[in-house]
Amino acid sequence: MPATYRLTAPAPGWTATTDVVVVGSGVAGLTAALRARSAFGRVMVVTKAMLDEGSTRWAQGGVAAALGEGDTPEQHLDDTLVAGAGVCDPDAVRVMVTEGPDAVRRLIATGAAFDTAADGEILLTREGGHHRHRIAHAGGDATGAEISRALVAAVRADPGIEVVEHALVLDLLTDAAGHAAGLTLHVMGEGRRDGVGAIRARAVVLATGGMGQVFSATTNPAVSTGDGVALALRAGAEAADLEFVQFHPTVLWLGPDAEGQQPLVSEAVRGEGAHLVDADGVRFMVGQHELAELAPRDIVAKGILRRMQQTGAEHMYLDGRHFGAAMWEQRFPTILASCRAHGIDPVTDLIPVAPAAHHASGGVRTDRLGRTNVPGLYACGEVACTGVHGANRLASNSLLEGLVFAERITADLAARQAAGELPERTPAAAGTTAVPLPAPEDRAEIQRLMTAGAGVLRSAGSMATTAAGLATLAAQARERLAEEKPADPRVETWEAANLLLVATALVAAAALREETRGGHWREDFPDRDDARWRRHLITTLSAATGEPVVRQDPVIASEEQ
Repeated sequence: MPATYRLTAPAPGWTATTDVVVVGSGVAGLTAALRARSAFGRVMVVTKAMLDEGSTRWAQGGVAAALGEGDTPEQHLDDTLVAGAGVCDPDAVRVMVTEGPDAVRRLIATGAAFDTAADGEILLTREGGHHRHRIAHAGGDATGAEISRALVAAVRADPGIEVVEHALVLDLLTDAAGHAAGLTLHVMGEGRRDGVGAIRARAVVLATGGMGQVFSATTNPAVSTGDGVALALRAGAEAADLEFVQFHPTVLWLGPDAEGQQPLVSEAVRGEGAHLVDADGVRFMVGQHELAELAPRDIVAKGILRRMQQTGAEHMYLDGRHFGAAMWEQRFPTILASCRAHGIDPVTDLIPVAPAAHHASGGVRTDRLGRTNVPGLYACGEVACTGVHGANRLASNSLLEGLVFAERITADLAARQAAGELPERTPAAAGTTAVPLPAPEDRAEIQRLMTAGAGVLRSAGSMATTAAGLATLAAQARERLAEEKPADPRVETWEAANLLLVATALVAAAALREETRGGHWREDFPDRDDARWRRHLITTLSAATGEPVVRQDPVIASEEQ
């Protein structure tokens, strides 16, 4: 059994029991909860904010699937493998693109309404890295909001699904055999279940979203603090490919001091024909890639940063003035309103944009059924690393991944339930090591360190500085504990602890990978090196110290990517 660690927290003051507990309320979590009801009488959804405030609601672009005439899963697979830069799991990608179209149709049957043409056919658009129009969207640029609306309505209508809102998950519970047996959590607010409690369950599904808040500027909401990855690591699970963080190339630039969640300008805007230009109006992506502005996101982000370096500019521009007012209002109403709220009118103005942290391609390592190496612990959505994204997620594959692998998890749970493999579990006595908590203000310092040394541009020197700074914060937390002056256990310190862990793990993996590939750009190793690095990096916690330990998986032997 692997050694496990837990956050410093009070003992649970209340206990609830269910069959399956799902953590997260985005497309992956809510799909898992709804599908699990086919085999289980009781399902519980734990979400950090309100049920409809998961990251899914912010998705503007859409869902990628081979739904159009002439398109095939094989073509979708090819585009995904190219974007993944040699480290996708082709079998996982094949599962996603093959099962994806039917998963989207089931989503529609659940109540999601996608934009359609006059003949009733789903309207499809194109985004970066796709050679076909295969992005289904809703409300023009409000796809995530519509998907969230439909799934939330279905969950609320199901009496067998209990929802616990405003709840920060803390740590995994396991039974004497090491099988997941539930989790601990802290419910914010007053009521029958407030404060620290425990939920006992036969299986646990993590669908907690990403870790974008580890950086100063991100498109992720404030709740995206890497809680799922941190919980899994502390429980002995493996994480994979944490170094591959996708920075979205076109995030609305709000000034050099802007922090926190930043407004996204969807890739679909470029898919409809907007151009990237510099201050002189030059389309600098032309000639850099056959798809120009529609190249995979890592290539576009690098192109923007190179042009910024060449010109000394703090941002580039997106030019969609030729769309006209009607198209902006009908196709991109959300983005139009967001830009205008910040004093920019895309109908007449250039839109200032710069890259910001957007999506974690790595995460908790799973197999193609969503199972982690901890029995009974599953993961899906952005918190997971299924292998479909490789080094760089293809645009609009994230919602599809969440749909497909949530359904695969629940199919596996149903099969195990039918086989009698999921009895009620009794959590074993703790027997784990408590993790000292950083001070609440350390969150801002973690973000500063990560942005400066492990953001879009990385080098051995920058990451060594970042790693040293993170280690200092961890040492200070230990010192406060030794002096019996620890930080108070509360949401702010638990989130800071999660961010510190995932930041430390990310930097350890990024420092080891001495090449540039996908979302990982090393200034000191600017070339892709398949001979040494066409492999996954697997992170676990040391049983002796609790520090992240990174190992190399065997070289990937797969179809050409």
